[in-house]
Amino acid sequence: MAAALKDQFGLEVIATLAQRIAAVFPDFPQRAFVAQARRGFESLDLMARGRHLARVLRQHLPQDPPAALEILRLSLGPKLKSSEGNGMAPFFYLPHSACVAEFGLDAYEPALRLQYDLTQRFTAEFCLRPFLEHYPERTLERLRLWARDQSAHVRRLVSESTRPRLPWAPRLTQLRVHQQAVLDLLEMLKDDPEDYVRRSVANHLNDLGKEHPALLRQLAARWLKGASPERIALVRHALRSLVKHGDREALQLLGYGPAAQVEIGALDISPRRAQVGEWVRVSLSLRNPRRTTQNLLIDLRVAFVKAKGEPRPKVFKLKRLTLAAGETATLQKSISLAQHTTRTHYAGRHEVELLVNGTALPLGHFLLTEAKPRPRGRKAEPHP
Repeated sequence: MAAALKDQFGLEVIATLAQRIAAVFPDFPQRAFVAQARRGFESLDLMARGRHLARVLRQHLPQDPPAALEILRLSLGPKLKSSEGNGMAPFFYLPHSACVAEFGLDAYEPALRLQYDLTQRFTAEFCLRPFLEHYPERTLERLRLWARDQSAHVRRLVSESTRPRLPWAPRLTQLRVHQQAVLDLLEMLKDDPEDYVRRSVANHLNDLGKEHPALLRQLAARWLKGASPERIALVRHALRSLVKHGDREALQLLGYGPAAQVEIGALDISPRRAQVGEWVRVSLSLRNPRRTTQNLLIDLRVAFVKAKGEPRPKVFKLKRLTLAAGETATLQKSISLAQHTTRTHYAGRHEVELLVNGTALPLGHFLLTEAKPRPRGRKAEPHP
């Protein structure tokens, strides 16, 4: 089993953090900091560990906020060379992020300077949000400058920090008031040369569409006019939640009309009776019976049974197809029935549907039963 995220941010972080601070602030009481930071640390989850270290740091740094923030900034290591493949290493700076969020509001410029440098090593999307809430106009104006920064990490921060539904972060009421200013920032970033930045813009818009679908559809229609392949990919990703819910206008914007016609063959749902912890595989063929080519967006929808027996549908992405007249394609999807922190499985009848350009076509069902105790020494079945 993979180690919990918090276990990759363990006690060794405390000693390293103390050494980094002492290297730029010789008066830093390393032993006292380490002893206090270790107390209760292991009982906390990941984000709480970051906040705990921030509070202990604050007690041992100068009480003058600008001075404390400058020490943190000077202690930062090298910038990230890539946006990928860094694993948990950047999470070393979680206490720095928590420090500036909790104690930096009274030192605006030093705090923004630290966040500018921090986001090029970890992220500042969480710690910037209190500044957007307390100083919206001033901070949005700064983001307009950062949207043209040479660092992709800084440009991504512009989009990520202003997301309506940033994971692990509270909602920001001020961004609803200044919604147009935020949209103007996204306009500046929609053709960013880095996919890393454009994907953040798409995620931001996907958040927006959950609360304001009409606004997202309007913006997507405008952005698709004369769009580059990169911008088309951005819009497609931004519309993904609307598409999953079969939104007709969103599907039409992407070129998938409502009147698709297909023939399903060679259908197999296997096994028909499965246990929690196993896999179910759905396979089928899809034929275009028309005399003209059809653009098809194919998804699979499974109505998972919840604790009280009510269905809760989940959509799985399958494939985008362009089928010529009479052409047939083969599709298959394996569905995990393992228990996850994000999805708990319950016994019952699970209906399966194919979504073709948003139209549901029933495929059948499988029965899910509770897992039976495995004999000792027998391993779980592998991925089909």
